[in-house]
Amino acid sequence: MNLWLIPLLPMAGAVVNGLLGRRFSKNVVTAIGLAFPGAAMLWAWKVALQFASLPATAIPHVENHGAWLRAGDFAANYGLYLDQLSLLMALIVTGVGFLIHVYSVGYMAHEGGYYRFFSYMNLFMFFMLTLVLANNYLLMFVGWEGVGLASYLLIGFFFLRDSAAAAGKKAFIVNRIGDFGFLIALFLLIKNFGTLDFAAVFEKASALPQEATTGLLTIIGLLLLVGACGKSAQLPLYVWLPDAMEGPTPVSALIHAATMVTAGVYMIARSHAIFDRAPIALTVVAIIGCATALYAATIGTVQHDIKRVLAYSTISQLGYMVLACGVAAYSAGMFHLMTHAFFKALLFLAAGSVIHALGGEQDMRKMGGLRQHIPGTFWTMTVATFAIAGIFPLSGFFSKDEILYRSWASPFGSWGFWAVGVFSAFLTAFYMFRLWFLTFFGEFRGEPAVHHEPERAGQEHHAQSHRIHESPRVMLIPLVILAVLSFAGGWIGWPQALGGSHHFEHFLAPVFEEHVTSHEVPAALPAESHAPSEIALTLAATGAALLGIALGWLLYYKRRDLPAKLRERFQGAYTTLENKYYVDEIYAWLFVKPIVEGSRNILWRVVDAGAIDGTINETAEAARDVSNVVRRMQSGNIRSYAGWVALGGAAVVAYMVWLGVR
Repeated sequence: MNLWLIPLLPMAGAVVNGLLGRRFSKNVVTAIGLAFPGAAMLWAWKVALQFASLPATAIPHVENHGAWLRAGDFAANYGLYLDQLSLLMALIVTGVGFLIHVYSVGYMAHEGGYYRFFSYMNLFMFFMLTLVLANNYLLMFVGWEGVGLASYLLIGFFFLRDSAAAAGKKAFIVNRIGDFGFLIALFLLIKNFGTLDFAAVFEKASALPQEATTGLLTIIGLLLLVGACGKSAQLPLYVWLPDAMEGPTPVSALIHAATMVTAGVYMIARSHAIFDRAPIALTVVAIIGCATALYAATIGTVQHDIKRVLAYSTISQLGYMVLACGVAAYSAGMFHLMTHAFFKALLFLAAGSVIHALGGEQDMRKMGGLRQHIPGTFWTMTVATFAIAGIFPLSGFFSKDEILYRSWASPFGSWGFWAVGVFSAFLTAFYMFRLWFLTFFGEFRGEPAVHHEPERAGQEHHAQSHRIHESPRVMLIPLVILAVLSFAGGWIGWPQALGGSHHFEHFLAPVFEEHVTSHEVPAALPAESHAPSEIALTLAATGAALLGIALGWLLYYKRRDLPAKLRERFQGAYTTLENKYYVDEIYAWLFVKPIVEGSRNILWRVVDAGAIDGTINETAEAARDVSNVVRRMQSGNIRSYAGWVALGGAAVVAYMVWLGVR
């Protein structure tokens, strides 16, 4: 199948544009930036067709390309692993990633560093594809770290803007905290299993006696969760993701939709054989996901920046995916990952189209009435808004419904998880329709559009005419394709309760049933489950979404005076939400300031300047003082030299006499 071509093609594009792009014309840079990820997408589809013809005994398909690392008894190969899960991720990353690349041609047309942008985007795809196709944890970790590096470069693309540079550094540092936990988990796997190959690790973990899994696999699972919290922006390591909005809008779509932030969810699903045998770790996963979904949704209800609303929406939706994994409904989590890739990429790209139309404006309070000026953007974003709200029959309805049902009915679920999930669904519908009404309805509240010069590096304002205008076709075509996927992409998971056969779950079933034994997670829900029927839970979740839509309509369309009155009445709660629960300030006080002050006052002034530099400087001073004394002996006076010789001879004679009489 030559799986190595899928990640290698974007890497080739990154190298060519990165090394030679400065000399190329913009058209050549565009051709290279699109051709290589486009070829990777086509090759992934070719692999998918070949995969469909493989017998069940040939899955997973593993390609080893030689020994990569060997240390004593430990060895790691450069190998690629293809099963239903990795194939799904490869298709999502290449497909949605390529559409974002196409959109970027129009969005970044007037930006400085055009070749550098496409080089970074291609590099990001290379590392993400390496992550999802790796056949061992070590190669996965290379992709894991690589997407962190590429995200740092992309978030800080406007490096002349201090806020963008700081956001890139923040993302890099916070992700290193999570990566530390991931790395310790890998050390424990090597210590106890002697390998990092997925097949070998999962086989040995499944062979452990049940009483032996309580400590070891629980610790490994919790450490893997730390890594996932960093990469997938879960509590408490989510703080980098809202600031990542400082990057260009296509970067926000790439990071928030189909690639980097889903890496943690994919890693948990891939490691299901470990988590299935560590119920404590699995419960912690569910709690983290549930809390994150609710926490981020509450913040999203009061944000004014259109991209930040979507950022907190991403955090909340990732919480849904992690919750699904925490109740051992891995297929449901991956299902939502797929549909979320469609509608969240569409939401970000449509938001970018709005920003493009307004010459760089992102504050929703300065928008309004745009549906008449940018109808293509309006209709495509409308599809995504209804999809993320979970309205039938759009894609988000099916995946969110599956998660909510499993969060109650799963052996690891509870009504509490379901209740929080439903309330989060209500908030999701509310803040998304708040965004929709503020952006596209009512009167335009912004300043009259004026002509801007083509922007310089560090700015994200686009050259525009004297009026609000629709985006070019190269930006609208990806929106239309994603709108179709957002509408119908969830039909592949049509549940049996609604007359479907849930092809998506059946497709992934071999992955998640491979290492399950009789005392672990049941492959299906027990017949004696006391959960309400799926139809009843679906109606409740849909009702919550409709209630959220109705509240958004009332506050931001029908009675636009009410939000100001509510804000005045509940000023304390509103201010707390607007300031994101002051978590950034708390982290700055608890961690950032002590580390900075400690580094400055202890590590620099005491250890570096005082101890290290002081020791070196004092040694130099002592050598200089001794030299000053000794050099006086070199006076050039013969009588002085004779005196020193006589004195030395007398000292030798005295020493020998002393030895003789002793």
